[in-house]
Amino acid sequence: MSDYNTNFTMTTNLTTPIRGGCPPVGIQLEGVILPPVLTIDVILGLLGNIVALWIFCFKLKAWNPNNLFLFNLVIADFMALVSLPLRIDALLRGHWVFGDGLCRINLFLMFSNRSASIALMTVVAVYRYFKVVHPHHRFNSMTKRQAAYVSVFVWLLVISPRVPMLAYNHIKGSGNGTQCFFFTSYKEASHAIIILIAMHRILTVLEFVIPIAMLLFCSIRISSFLRERKMGKPDKVRKAMRVCAAIVTVFMVCFLPTTVTTIGVWVIRSQSPLNCSAFYTFTQLTIVSFGLNFLNSALDPIVYVFSSSMFRKALCSSLPHFLRCGQDAGDAEKSASSSGSQSTNQQELKSLRSDRQSKAM
Repeated sequence: MSDYNTNFTMTTNLTTPIRGGCPPVGIQLEGVILPPVLTIDVILGLLGNIVALWIFCFKLKAWNPNNLFLFNLVIADFMALVSLPLRIDALLRGHWVFGDGLCRINLFLMFSNRSASIALMTVVAVYRYFKVVHPHHRFNSMTKRQAAYVSVFVWLLVISPRVPMLAYNHIKGSGNGTQCFFFTSYKEASHAIIILIAMHRILTVLEFVIPIAMLLFCSIRISSFLRERKMGKPDKVRKAMRVCAAIVTVFMVCFLPTTVTTIGVWVIRSQSPLNCSAFYTFTQLTIVSFGLNFLNSALDPIVYVFSSSMFRKALCSSLPHFLRCGQDAGDAEKSASSSGSQSTNQQELKSLRSDRQSKAM
């Protein structure tokens, strides 16, 4: 009850600027909303990604670049899932008890997950786009080794801007008021932290705007390709369209709210530096929207199913017979019937040859 009163007092004083900026933002709204949301994210994300990891490691008989990109997406999801329990504990307690080192690692894993998930899903969509719209492009002849190089480049690209987070202390307050937040006050004491937060806000916006523009371009081009081409392999094109649609949906649900609230904090910070109430509101909404960021870890297994037929078939073959996918079961029956018809035709050819040989004799 005392923690609640402390937070309430802090909230009521947010409209009054203090020397050096607005007062720190404590745990209020996110302390109520985030624990159940993050708990659901962890449970669903662990279930889906453990199954995905099991299929990738033990059930997938062959690998291609697309599956390698998806496997890296599984790794990115686990980065968030192992960090969220500490965040849930801190929200339920009302303060952070794990020290400065784990605070830095926790924040680094959380923000790196967002960047890596966005980058890898974009790579999957672009890879599918080239497969469908530009089937003869040399990008489609990518080997597994080259795909591994692309994956390493993506990881370096998304992690490098986040590494400086590990160099600074993000602990705010002391005792039962200790918090581990990347930005919880209007003006930080360290000039380096101010620069780091500005970089973070720029990255948060750019890493959403640029990939979503690429995804929409791929979706529009694949859609127009589907309308123009009546011949060829329409199933392949439809699958590519479903992949792009699934990824765009994940982007809009999971990453758009954080981008919008981050822009709101940015505008208030630059245009209305004394409006502490508006700064508090948008900062709280930004922190709450992180719960949707990590929902992507629970939704990514759906992307795996849509974007990889090999993964989908391995998943369906691992399920009990009565739970197997109807289409894959039908494909199996078709292949069985086709192999049976081929063997029947071979037997008929053999009998005809033997009849001709007997007549010749």
